[in-house]
Amino acid sequence: LRVSLNSWRLPGQTTLLDNIFNSLFLFSCIISSYCWKEEFNKENIFHNLNCDVAAKKRKKDQLNNKTRIQYFHQEKWIYVHKGSTKERHGYCTLGEAFNRLDFSNAILDSRRFNYVVRLLELIAKSQLTSLSGIAQKNFMNILEKVVQKVLEDQQNIRLIKELLQTLYMSLCTLVQSVGKSVLVGNINMWVYRMEMILHWQQQLNNIQITKPDFKGLTFTDLPLCLQLDIMQRLSDGRDIVSLGQVTPSLQVLSEDRLLWKKLCHYHFTDRQIRKRLILSDKGHLDWKKMYFKLVRCYPRKEQYGDTLQLCRHCHILSWKGTDHPCTANNPESCLTALSPQDFINLFRF
Repeated sequence: LRVSLNSWRLPGQTTLLDNIFNSLFLFSCIISSYCWKEEFNKENIFHNLNCDVAAKKRKKDQLNNKTRIQYFHQEKWIYVHKGSTKERHGYCTLGEAFNRLDFSNAILDSRRFNYVVRLLELIAKSQLTSLSGIAQKNFMNILEKVVQKVLEDQQNIRLIKELLQTLYMSLCTLVQSVGKSVLVGNINMWVYRMEMILHWQQQLNNIQITKPDFKGLTFTDLPLCLQLDIMQRLSDGRDIVSLGQVTPSLQVLSEDRLLWKKLCHYHFTDRQIRKRLILSDKGHLDWKKMYFKLVRCYPRKEQYGDTLQLCRHCHILSWKGTDHPCTANNPESCLTALSPQDFINLFRF
Protein backbone atom coordinates (compact mmCIF):
# COMPACT_ATOMS: atom_id res chain seq x y z
CA LEU A 1 0.00 0.00 0.00
CA ARG A 2 2.86 2.39 0.84
CA VAL A 3 4.51 1.67 -2.51
CA SER A 4 1.26 2.46 -4.35
CA LEU A 5 0.87 5.73 -2.52
CA ASN A 6 4.46 6.77 -3.19
CA SER A 7 3.95 6.25 -6.95
CA TRP A 8 1.33 9.00 -7.30
CA ARG A 9 1.92 11.37 -4.38
CA LEU A 10 3.10 14.98 -5.15
CA PRO A 11 5.83 17.00 -3.46
CA GLY A 12 4.66 18.46 -0.16
CA GLN A 13 2.11 15.63 0.36
CA THR A 14 4.41 13.34 2.28
CA THR A 15 2.87 14.12 5.64
CA LEU A 16 -0.69 13.73 4.38
CA LEU A 17 0.02 10.41 2.67
CA ASP A 18 1.85 9.11 5.69
CA ASN A 19 -1.09 10.05 7.87
CA ILE A 20 -3.47 8.26 5.50
CA PHE A 21 -1.29 5.14 5.52
CA ASN A 22 -0.95 5.16 9.29
CA SER A 23 -4.70 5.53 9.67
CA LEU A 24 -5.35 2.61 7.29
CA PHE A 25 -2.72 0.48 9.05
CA LEU A 26 -4.24 1.25 12.44
CA PHE A 27 -7.71 0.43 11.15
CA SER A 28 -6.52 -2.91 9.74
CA CYS A 29 -4.93 -3.75 13.10
CA ILE A 30 -8.16 -2.98 14.89
CA ILE A 31 -10.14 -5.17 12.48
CA SER A 32 -7.63 -8.03 12.82
CA SER A 33 -7.68 -7.76 16.61
CA TYR A 34 -11.47 -7.81 16.67
CA CYS A 35 -11.65 -10.87 14.37
CA TRP A 36 -9.06 -12.69 16.43
CA LYS A 37 -10.99 -11.90 19.62
CA GLU A 38 -14.24 -13.14 18.08
CA GLU A 39 -12.53 -16.36 16.99
CA PHE A 40 -11.01 -16.74 20.45
CA ASN A 41 -14.39 -16.24 22.11
CA LYS A 42 -15.98 -18.82 19.84
CA GLU A 43 -13.26 -21.30 20.70
CA ASN A 44 -13.76 -20.57 24.37
CA ILE A 45 -17.51 -21.07 24.04
CA PHE A 46 -17.05 -24.44 22.35
CA HIS A 47 -14.41 -25.37 24.90
CA ASN A 48 -16.72 -24.43 27.78
CA LEU A 49 -19.58 -26.38 26.23
CA ASN A 50 -17.38 -29.43 25.86
CA CYS A 51 -16.23 -29.08 29.46
CA ASP A 52 -19.84 -28.75 30.65
CA VAL A 53 -20.88 -31.86 28.71
CA ALA A 54 -17.91 -33.80 30.06
CA ALA A 55 -18.62 -32.63 33.61
CA LYS A 56 -22.28 -33.60 33.33
CA LYS A 57 -21.30 -37.01 31.97
CA ARG A 58 -18.86 -37.57 34.85
CA LYS A 59 -21.51 -36.51 37.35
CA LYS A 60 -24.05 -38.88 35.77
CA ASP A 61 -21.55 -41.76 35.83
CA GLN A 62 -20.77 -41.07 39.48
CA LEU A 63 -24.49 -41.03 40.28
CA ASN A 64 -25.00 -44.35 38.50
CA ASN A 65 -22.12 -45.85 40.42
CA LYS A 66 -23.46 -44.56 43.71
CA THR A 67 -26.90 -46.03 43.09
CA ARG A 68 -25.34 -49.49 43.05
CA ILE A 69 -24.87 -48.93 46.78
CA GLN A 70 -27.93 -48.31 48.89
CA TYR A 71 -28.30 -44.71 50.02
CA PHE A 72 -26.89 -44.22 53.51
CA HIS A 73 -28.82 -42.21 56.06
CA GLN A 74 -27.61 -41.35 59.50
CA GLU A 75 -30.99 -42.23 60.97
CA LYS A 76 -32.12 -45.85 60.80
CA TRP A 77 -35.79 -44.98 61.11
CA ILE A 78 -38.45 -43.11 59.16
CA TYR A 79 -41.62 -41.26 60.09
CA VAL A 80 -44.78 -42.82 58.72
CA HIS A 81 -48.37 -41.88 59.45
CA LYS A 82 -51.26 -44.03 58.28
CA GLY A 83 -53.56 -41.03 57.98
CA SER A 84 -51.18 -39.05 55.78
CA THR A 85 -51.87 -38.23 52.16
CA LYS A 86 -49.80 -36.77 49.35
CA GLU A 87 -51.09 -33.30 50.20
CA ARG A 88 -50.38 -33.53 53.95
CA HIS A 89 -47.11 -33.17 55.80
CA GLY A 90 -45.68 -36.53 56.73
CA TYR A 91 -46.45 -38.32 53.50
CA CYS A 92 -43.95 -41.11 52.93
CA THR A 93 -43.70 -43.44 49.95
CA LEU A 94 -42.82 -47.10 49.88
CA GLY A 95 -39.71 -46.31 47.85
CA GLU A 96 -38.47 -43.77 50.39
CA ALA A 97 -38.93 -46.24 53.24
CA PHE A 98 -37.21 -48.94 51.21
CA ASN A 99 -34.20 -46.66 50.68
CA ARG A 100 -33.81 -45.53 54.28
CA LEU A 101 -34.41 -48.66 56.36
CA ASP A 102 -31.04 -50.28 55.57
CA PHE A 103 -32.25 -53.47 53.90
CA SER A 104 -28.83 -53.88 52.31
CA ASN A 105 -27.21 -54.65 55.67
CA ALA A 106 -30.28 -56.42 57.03
CA ILE A 107 -29.73 -59.38 54.70
CA LEU A 108 -26.41 -60.03 56.43
CA ASP A 109 -28.28 -60.68 59.68
CA SER A 110 -29.67 -64.22 59.83
CA ARG A 111 -32.57 -63.02 62.00
CA ARG A 112 -33.69 -60.53 59.33
CA PHE A 113 -32.80 -62.44 56.15
CA ASN A 114 -36.11 -64.27 55.70
CA TYR A 115 -38.03 -61.09 56.49
CA VAL A 116 -36.24 -59.12 53.78
CA VAL A 117 -36.63 -61.93 51.23
CA ARG A 118 -40.36 -62.15 51.91
CA LEU A 119 -40.66 -58.37 51.54
CA LEU A 120 -38.78 -58.48 48.23
CA GLU A 121 -41.17 -61.16 47.03
CA LEU A 122 -44.25 -59.10 47.92
CA ILE A 123 -42.81 -56.04 46.18
CA ALA A 124 -41.98 -58.14 43.11
CA LYS A 125 -45.55 -59.43 42.92
CA SER A 126 -47.45 -56.17 42.92
CA GLN A 127 -45.52 -53.14 44.20
CA LEU A 128 -42.53 -52.86 41.88
CA THR A 129 -44.09 -50.09 39.79
CA SER A 130 -44.85 -48.01 42.90
CA LEU A 131 -41.13 -47.66 43.67
CA SER A 132 -39.17 -44.64 42.52
CA GLY A 133 -36.30 -45.02 40.09
CA ILE A 134 -33.69 -45.01 42.86
CA ALA A 135 -35.74 -47.47 44.89
CA GLN A 136 -36.01 -49.81 41.88
CA LYS A 137 -32.23 -49.71 41.51
CA ASN A 138 -31.82 -50.41 45.21
CA PHE A 139 -34.25 -53.31 44.88
CA MET A 140 -32.13 -54.92 42.15
CA ASN A 141 -28.88 -54.20 44.00
CA ILE A 142 -30.18 -55.78 47.21
CA LEU A 143 -31.46 -58.74 45.23
CA GLU A 144 -28.00 -59.19 43.72
CA LYS A 145 -26.46 -59.19 47.21
CA VAL A 146 -29.00 -61.78 48.35
CA VAL A 147 -28.12 -64.06 45.43
CA GLN A 148 -24.39 -63.68 46.04
CA LYS A 149 -24.86 -64.48 49.72
CA VAL A 150 -26.80 -67.65 48.90
CA LEU A 151 -24.19 -68.71 46.34
CA GLU A 152 -21.46 -68.32 48.95
CA ASP A 153 -23.04 -70.01 51.97
CA GLN A 154 -25.36 -72.39 50.00
CA GLN A 155 -28.34 -71.78 52.30
CA ASN A 156 -31.97 -70.82 51.55
CA ILE A 157 -31.55 -71.88 47.93
CA ARG A 158 -35.21 -72.81 47.37
CA LEU A 159 -36.38 -69.56 48.98
CA ILE A 160 -34.34 -67.43 46.56
CA LYS A 161 -35.34 -69.54 43.57
CA GLU A 162 -38.98 -68.80 44.32
CA LEU A 163 -38.21 -65.09 44.70
CA LEU A 164 -36.40 -64.93 41.35
CA GLN A 165 -39.19 -66.83 39.62
CA THR A 166 -41.82 -64.46 41.04
CA LEU A 167 -39.84 -61.40 39.95
CA TYR A 168 -39.19 -62.78 36.47
CA MET A 169 -42.88 -63.52 35.87
CA SER A 170 -43.85 -60.04 37.07
CA LEU A 171 -41.30 -58.38 34.78
CA CYS A 172 -42.49 -60.44 31.82
CA THR A 173 -46.00 -59.09 32.40
CA LEU A 174 -44.84 -55.50 32.86
CA VAL A 175 -42.52 -55.46 29.87
CA GLN A 176 -44.68 -57.35 27.37
CA SER A 177 -48.27 -56.58 28.33
CA VAL A 178 -48.14 -53.12 29.89
CA GLY A 179 -45.04 -51.53 28.43
CA LYS A 180 -42.19 -49.35 29.58
CA SER A 181 -44.36 -46.54 30.96
CA VAL A 182 -44.78 -48.31 34.31
CA LEU A 183 -41.06 -49.00 34.78
CA VAL A 184 -38.54 -46.25 35.42
CA GLY A 185 -35.69 -46.31 32.93
CA ASN A 186 -35.02 -47.64 29.47
CA ILE A 187 -36.86 -50.81 28.49
CA ASN A 188 -33.57 -52.35 27.32
CA MET A 189 -32.19 -51.98 30.83
CA TRP A 190 -35.07 -54.06 32.21
CA VAL A 191 -34.56 -56.68 29.53
CA TYR A 192 -30.93 -56.88 30.62
CA ARG A 193 -32.05 -57.29 34.23
CA MET A 194 -34.34 -60.12 33.20
CA GLU A 195 -31.37 -61.81 31.55
CA MET A 196 -29.45 -61.38 34.81
CA ILE A 197 -32.28 -63.08 36.70
CA LEU A 198 -32.09 -66.05 34.34
CA HIS A 199 -28.32 -66.16 34.88
CA TRP A 200 -28.80 -66.16 38.66
CA GLN A 201 -31.33 -68.96 38.39
CA GLN A 202 -28.85 -71.01 36.39
CA GLN A 203 -26.17 -70.41 39.00
CA LEU A 204 -28.50 -71.56 41.77
CA ASN A 205 -29.43 -74.66 39.81
CA ASN A 206 -25.76 -75.55 39.41
CA ILE A 207 -25.05 -75.49 43.14
CA GLN A 208 -23.81 -78.85 44.38
CA ILE A 209 -23.73 -79.06 48.15
CA THR A 210 -20.67 -81.03 49.20
CA LYS A 211 -20.50 -83.05 52.38
CA PRO A 212 -18.19 -81.30 54.88
CA ASP A 213 -15.20 -83.13 56.30
CA PHE A 214 -16.66 -83.58 59.75
CA LYS A 215 -15.88 -86.66 61.82
CA GLY A 216 -17.86 -85.73 64.91
CA LEU A 217 -21.47 -86.39 65.89
CA THR A 218 -23.99 -86.05 63.03
CA PHE A 219 -27.75 -85.59 63.01
CA THR A 220 -28.43 -89.28 62.39
CA ASP A 221 -26.25 -90.21 65.38
CA LEU A 222 -28.70 -88.52 67.75
CA PRO A 223 -31.41 -90.55 69.49
CA LEU A 224 -34.64 -90.88 67.51
CA CYS A 225 -36.56 -88.82 70.06
CA LEU A 226 -34.15 -85.89 69.58
CA GLN A 227 -34.30 -86.23 65.80
CA LEU A 228 -38.10 -86.08 65.91
CA ASP A 229 -37.99 -83.11 68.30
CA ILE A 230 -35.76 -81.22 65.85
CA MET A 231 -38.03 -82.05 62.93
CA GLN A 232 -41.02 -80.71 64.88
CA ARG A 233 -39.32 -77.31 64.96
CA LEU A 234 -39.30 -77.02 61.16
CA SER A 235 -42.09 -74.71 60.01
CA ASP A 236 -42.07 -75.71 56.32
CA GLY A 237 -43.42 -79.10 55.32
CA ARG A 238 -41.14 -79.19 52.27
CA ASP A 239 -38.11 -79.15 54.58
CA ILE A 240 -39.49 -82.17 56.41
CA VAL A 241 -39.99 -84.03 53.13
CA SER A 242 -36.44 -83.17 52.00
CA LEU A 243 -35.00 -84.32 55.32
CA GLY A 244 -36.88 -87.60 55.04
CA GLN A 245 -35.09 -88.34 51.76
CA VAL A 246 -31.67 -88.49 53.41
CA THR A 247 -31.87 -91.87 55.15
CA PRO A 248 -34.51 -94.60 55.60
CA SER A 249 -34.74 -93.88 59.33
CA LEU A 250 -35.47 -90.19 58.66
CA GLN A 251 -38.04 -91.25 56.07
CA VAL A 252 -39.95 -93.10 58.78
CA LEU A 253 -39.80 -90.09 61.13
CA SER A 254 -40.96 -87.72 58.38
CA GLU A 255 -44.20 -89.70 58.05
CA ASP A 256 -45.14 -89.31 61.70
CA ARG A 257 -48.82 -88.30 61.94
CA LEU A 258 -48.33 -86.25 65.10
CA LEU A 259 -45.58 -84.25 63.39
CA TRP A 260 -47.89 -83.19 60.54
CA LYS A 261 -50.81 -82.61 62.88
CA LYS A 262 -48.79 -80.10 64.90
CA LEU A 263 -47.67 -78.44 61.70
CA CYS A 264 -51.28 -78.05 60.51
CA HIS A 265 -52.42 -76.55 63.79
CA TYR A 266 -49.45 -74.20 63.84
CA HIS A 267 -50.21 -72.63 60.46
CA PHE A 268 -54.00 -72.89 60.18
CA THR A 269 -57.10 -72.37 62.29
CA ASP A 270 -59.47 -75.12 63.37
CA ARG A 271 -62.13 -73.78 61.02
CA GLN A 272 -59.77 -73.97 58.05
CA ILE A 273 -58.75 -77.51 59.00
CA ARG A 274 -62.36 -78.69 59.29
CA LYS A 275 -63.05 -77.50 55.75
CA ARG A 276 -60.20 -79.55 54.29
CA LEU A 277 -60.45 -82.90 56.06
CA ILE A 278 -58.85 -85.83 54.23
CA LEU A 279 -59.13 -89.45 55.39
CA SER A 280 -56.50 -92.09 54.75
CA ASP A 281 -57.18 -95.64 53.58
CA LYS A 282 -57.29 -96.75 57.20
CA GLY A 283 -59.93 -94.19 58.11
CA HIS A 284 -57.56 -91.83 59.95
CA LEU A 285 -57.00 -88.19 59.17
CA ASP A 286 -54.15 -87.86 56.70
CA TRP A 287 -52.44 -84.81 58.21
CA LYS A 288 -49.65 -84.74 55.65
CA LYS A 289 -52.01 -84.49 52.66
CA MET A 290 -54.17 -82.03 54.58
CA TYR A 291 -51.17 -79.78 55.19
CA PHE A 292 -50.26 -79.46 51.51
CA LYS A 293 -53.91 -78.96 50.58
CA LEU A 294 -54.27 -76.21 53.19
CA VAL A 295 -51.10 -74.54 51.92
CA ARG A 296 -52.68 -74.21 48.47
CA CYS A 297 -55.85 -72.67 49.92
CA TYR A 298 -54.67 -70.46 52.80
CA PRO A 299 -51.54 -68.46 53.64
CA ARG A 300 -49.19 -70.02 56.14
CA LYS A 301 -48.24 -68.43 59.43
CA GLU A 302 -45.09 -66.39 59.02
CA GLN A 303 -42.35 -66.52 61.63
CA TYR A 304 -39.31 -64.21 61.71
CA GLY A 305 -36.47 -63.76 64.14
CA ASP A 306 -36.41 -59.99 63.73
CA THR A 307 -38.96 -57.63 62.19
CA LEU A 308 -39.66 -53.98 61.51
CA GLN A 309 -41.59 -52.24 64.26
CA LEU A 310 -43.96 -49.27 64.26
CA CYS A 311 -44.21 -47.02 67.28
CA ARG A 312 -47.88 -46.23 67.91
CA HIS A 313 -46.96 -43.10 69.88
CA CYS A 314 -44.65 -41.26 67.46
CA HIS A 315 -45.41 -43.20 64.22
CA ILE A 316 -41.75 -44.00 63.58
CA LEU A 317 -40.83 -47.16 61.68
CA SER A 318 -37.54 -48.89 62.49
CA TRP A 319 -35.89 -52.27 62.91
CA LYS A 320 -36.28 -54.09 66.19
CA GLY A 321 -33.60 -52.97 68.63
CA THR A 322 -33.02 -49.61 66.87
CA ASP A 323 -33.32 -46.51 69.05
CA HIS A 324 -35.59 -43.74 67.82
CA PRO A 325 -36.55 -40.34 69.30
CA CYS A 326 -39.73 -41.28 71.16
CA THR A 327 -41.37 -39.04 73.79
CA ALA A 328 -43.42 -41.82 75.39
CA ASN A 329 -42.74 -42.74 79.01
CA ASN A 330 -42.34 -46.40 78.06
CA PRO A 331 -41.36 -46.63 74.37
CA GLU A 332 -41.10 -50.42 74.42
CA SER A 333 -44.80 -50.77 75.18
CA CYS A 334 -45.71 -48.69 72.11
CA LEU A 335 -43.92 -50.87 69.57
CA THR A 336 -45.90 -53.11 67.23
CA ALA A 337 -44.19 -55.79 65.15
CA LEU A 338 -45.04 -55.62 61.44
CA SER A 339 -45.15 -58.53 59.05
CA PRO A 340 -43.90 -57.90 55.49
CA GLN A 341 -47.51 -57.56 54.32
CA ASP A 342 -48.24 -55.07 57.13
CA PHE A 343 -45.24 -53.05 55.98
CA ILE A 344 -46.64 -52.90 52.43
CA ASN A 345 -50.10 -51.92 53.73
CA LEU A 346 -48.67 -48.89 55.54
CA PHE A 347 -48.12 -47.14 52.22
CA ARG A 348 -51.49 -47.77 50.63
CA PHE A 349 -53.20 -44.39 50.83
